[in-house]
Amino acid sequence: MLTTGDPHPWAAHELSFGEAAYWAQQDTGDDVFFVGASAVERAAARPVVIVAVNGGDEETAARALPAAMTRAGALLVVCGDPQRVTALLGVGAGV
Repeated sequence: MLTTGDPHPWAAHELSFGEAAYWAQQDTGDDVFFVGASAVERAAARPVVIVAVNGGDEETAARALPAAMTRAGALLVVCGDPQRVTALLGVGAGV
Protein backbone atom coordinates (compact mmCIF):
# COMPACT_ATOMS: atom_id res chain seq x y z
CA MET A 1 0.00 0.00 0.00
CA LEU A 2 1.35 3.35 -1.06
CA THR A 3 0.22 6.59 0.60
CA THR A 4 0.75 10.07 -0.83
CA GLY A 5 -0.05 11.96 2.37
CA ASP A 6 0.15 10.87 5.96
CA PRO A 7 1.74 7.47 6.42
CA HIS A 8 -0.42 4.52 7.28
CA PRO A 9 -0.37 4.01 11.07
CA TRP A 10 1.14 0.54 10.65
CA ALA A 11 4.04 1.94 8.63
CA ALA A 12 4.71 4.53 11.33
CA HIS A 13 4.67 1.75 13.93
CA GLU A 14 7.03 -0.47 11.95
CA LEU A 15 9.43 2.40 11.27
CA SER A 16 9.75 2.87 15.03
CA PHE A 17 11.90 -0.31 14.97
CA GLY A 18 14.33 1.27 12.50
CA GLU A 19 14.75 1.59 8.76
CA ALA A 20 16.61 -1.71 8.30
CA ALA A 21 13.90 -3.78 10.00
CA TYR A 22 11.19 -1.89 8.15
CA TRP A 23 12.65 -2.49 4.66
CA ALA A 24 13.52 -6.10 5.52
CA GLN A 25 9.77 -6.74 5.79
CA GLN A 26 9.36 -5.73 2.16
CA ASP A 27 12.05 -8.17 1.12
CA THR A 28 10.27 -11.11 2.76
CA GLY A 29 7.19 -10.39 0.64
CA ASP A 30 4.90 -12.42 2.87
CA ASP A 31 2.70 -9.63 4.22
CA VAL A 32 1.19 -6.29 3.30
CA PHE A 33 3.84 -3.60 3.08
CA PHE A 34 3.04 0.07 3.59
CA VAL A 35 5.25 2.78 2.08
CA GLY A 36 5.04 6.52 1.62
CA ALA A 37 5.08 7.96 -1.88
CA SER A 38 8.34 9.76 -1.17
CA ALA A 39 10.06 6.35 -1.05
CA VAL A 40 8.23 4.79 -4.01
CA GLU A 41 11.52 4.17 -5.82
CA ARG A 42 12.46 1.66 -3.10
CA ALA A 43 9.14 -0.17 -3.27
CA ALA A 44 9.27 -3.60 -4.85
CA ALA A 45 6.77 -5.01 -7.32
CA ARG A 46 3.77 -6.80 -5.83
CA PRO A 47 0.84 -8.62 -7.40
CA VAL A 48 -1.55 -6.01 -5.97
CA VAL A 49 -0.70 -2.37 -5.29
CA ILE A 50 -3.08 -0.01 -3.53
CA VAL A 51 -2.47 3.73 -3.73
CA ALA A 52 -4.15 6.01 -1.22
CA VAL A 53 -4.10 9.52 -2.65
CA ASN A 54 -4.61 10.93 0.83
CA GLY A 55 -2.86 14.26 0.65
CA GLY A 56 0.70 15.26 0.02
CA ASP A 57 1.97 17.66 -2.56
CA GLU A 58 1.01 17.34 -6.21
CA GLU A 59 4.52 16.50 -7.42
CA THR A 60 4.89 13.53 -5.04
CA ALA A 61 1.42 12.23 -5.82
CA ALA A 62 1.90 12.64 -9.57
CA ARG A 63 5.19 10.70 -9.42
CA ALA A 64 3.67 7.96 -7.24
CA LEU A 65 0.85 6.96 -9.58
CA PRO A 66 2.93 5.92 -12.62
CA ALA A 67 5.45 4.25 -10.31
CA ALA A 68 2.65 2.26 -8.70
CA MET A 69 1.43 1.19 -12.14
CA THR A 70 4.82 -0.29 -12.98
CA ARG A 71 4.95 -2.17 -9.66
CA ALA A 72 1.46 -3.68 -9.80
CA GLY A 73 1.67 -7.15 -11.30
CA ALA A 74 -2.03 -8.01 -11.55
CA LEU A 75 -4.09 -5.24 -9.97
CA LEU A 76 -3.72 -1.55 -9.18
CA VAL A 77 -6.32 0.07 -6.90
CA VAL A 78 -6.31 3.86 -6.56
CA CYS A 79 -8.31 5.43 -3.74
CA GLY A 80 -8.88 9.15 -3.47
CA ASP A 81 -10.79 12.09 -4.84
CA PRO A 82 -11.59 11.12 -8.45
CA GLN A 83 -11.08 14.68 -9.72
CA ARG A 84 -7.63 14.89 -8.13
CA VAL A 85 -6.59 11.47 -9.43
CA THR A 86 -7.79 12.36 -12.92
CA ALA A 87 -5.89 15.65 -12.82
CA LEU A 88 -2.73 13.97 -11.54
CA LEU A 89 -2.84 11.47 -14.39
CA GLY A 90 -3.58 14.15 -16.96
CA VAL A 91 -6.67 12.25 -18.08
CA GLY A 92 -9.28 14.27 -19.90
CA ALA A 93 -7.03 17.27 -20.43
CA GLY A 94 -8.48 19.46 -23.11
CA VAL A 95 -11.77 17.59 -23.20
